[in-house]
Amino acid sequence: MPDNKVTFGLEKVHIAFADLTAQGQPAWKPPIPIPGAVRWTPEAQGETSTFYADNTAYFVVSSNNGYTGELEMTLVPDAVLAEMLGWEIDDNGALIEISDAIPKKFALLGQIQGDQKNRRFVYYDCQANRPAKERKTKGESIEVATDVMNLVVSPIEIDGKKIVKGDLELSDTNATAYNSFFTTIYKPVFGGGGA
Repeated sequence: MPDNKVTFGLEKVHIAFADLTAQGQPAWKPPIPIPGAVRWTPEAQGETSTFYADNTAYFVVSSNNGYTGELEMTLVPDAVLAEMLGWEIDDNGALIEISDAIPKKFALLGQIQGDQKNRRFVYYDCQANRPAKERKTKGESIEVATDVMNLVVSPIEIDGKKIVKGDLELSDTNATAYNSFFTTIYKPVFGGGGA
């Protein structure tokens, strides 16, 4: 299959909450599909340091502190928001915002379309802030109000490596990993043992 010339479109967004009962390596609960993906805008975090010697940039190093970004969805389900942000749903089904709630960590998964093949992505260690949602009256045309959440994506250690995200496109050798991408969190395979 030929390589992509372009990528476009965001779809198949999933959230997988961290499994805090797991011992040792990071683990996640099964991914939950969240329909209505509008936009995900990750912005790289980190600094570049330059050491000068011999009248030149002798040594340059960059730190990778993950990302910050906005995730815009048509509507995040109340049950997902409650677990994500530490809020509660009361006996009448009302979503109650708790002021001293502690948000839960989660993995963010999704898919970007390409002209030849789709690319699937996972950001392993995310935390969300309360969503912003504009409320306004209906005019001559209906404008959909969306949920916009600010996310912080941090590095996480898996098998002795600090990782932030993974991207996977279907190839002749990775069909099993690609096809199970949205049923279990993809973990990197190093040392020639790909599936």
